[in-house]
Amino acid sequence: MLADALLLQLGYNATLVALGAGLLGIASGVAGTFLFLRKRALVSDAISHATLPGVGLAFVVMVAMGGEGRSLFGLLLGAGVSAALGLLCVQWLSRRTRLGEDAAIGAVLSVFFGFGVVMLTVIQTMNAGRQAGLEGFLLGSTAGMLRGDAILLAVSAAAVLALVMILRRPLALAAFDPGYAEATGWSLPRIDLAMMGIVLVVTVVGLKVVGLILIVALLIIPAVTARFWTERADHVVIIAGGVGGLSGYVGAAVSATAPALPTGPIVVLVGFGIFLFSLLFSPRRGVLASVLTHLRYQRRVHVRQGLLALAQGQPIYEALTRRLLARSGLILPDGVPTSEGQAAASKALLDETRWAIVRGDQAYALAATRYDGLTPIETVLTRDQLLEVDGKITAPRGLV
Repeated sequence: MLADALLLQLGYNATLVALGAGLLGIASGVAGTFLFLRKRALVSDAISHATLPGVGLAFVVMVAMGGEGRSLFGLLLGAGVSAALGLLCVQWLSRRTRLGEDAAIGAVLSVFFGFGVVMLTVIQTMNAGRQAGLEGFLLGSTAGMLRGDAILLAVSAAAVLALVMILRRPLALAAFDPGYAEATGWSLPRIDLAMMGIVLVVTVVGLKVVGLILIVALLIIPAVTARFWTERADHVVIIAGGVGGLSGYVGAAVSATAPALPTGPIVVLVGFGIFLFSLLFSPRRGVLASVLTHLRYQRRVHVRQGLLALAQGQPIYEALTRRLLARSGLILPDGVPTSEGQAAASKALLDETRWAIVRGDQAYALAATRYDGLTPIETVLTRDQLLEVDGKITAPRGLV
């Protein structure tokens, strides 16, 4: 069943939903990257919650004009106007008052969302409102997605990607070095406004698929996930778009196999699954990589201390140190050093003596900062510097 959904074999509507959610995920991942890099993730939460009163007012207006009130374009237009008003309120409060941006976001989010809940309650008392299905905008509802809805998602996603391609340089500059961006002639408020406009578009068109409560997750999770895999901003954008698209597509497919489950939470859970995999297994920043790096470092410390103990004729009591030295062929099972172990121990003692001289000489102050007990001194000092240091010491004692 799931394989059929992933291969778009469950019918026309399921295909539309999967493709629409995938396109939305790509746009969300790309747009959310710059929001995440700019450290303004919570702004998307305020924008999403500010859409609810707009949806309710748009429905009331369309019903008052003689319509059914279910036009997706009309509802999204109302959501967009309301979200834009909420964004302007956040900016005004954070710039014109003493409130920080986080406090402004909290105030706007709670007030707008509260007003939206009141609107939904009032709408439910209307004859037309009982069948409106507006609660689907809270957690997402794709059961009734039409061809026009999918086209709207596709066009919006394409517009977002085009805007990001055009504005990627100023957006990246504002995210990493706002001072340099302004010094080179870019207007930081305008860049932020453009970024918020992109996020606003993604948020509004994502209401149908993910819902206003969870759209912030689809904006931020892909970008956070991508950050585990690369250090380059352009690669983060590409990976985040891929993660978002995969989350939307797979989440919609899974939802199609279980119609009783809402699409939005499934999409977010799939995205979280990819994030969790990245957190654990990414090669540089993952938990497993960190644990392995720590274990390798710990083993190197044990070997280094063991070699210094051998060079100074001291017994090795630590079982792990003895095991690591024996495994490396540096000592015999009875603890006696091999010829290779004797050479390595002499070299370790010589290096330690060299480092002691370097750390005590101001002429080598910069090189001394590289000392950690494990870094080979040959990678820090030149050959001439090593000869100079060796001239200040006597030949190290051999093994006892």
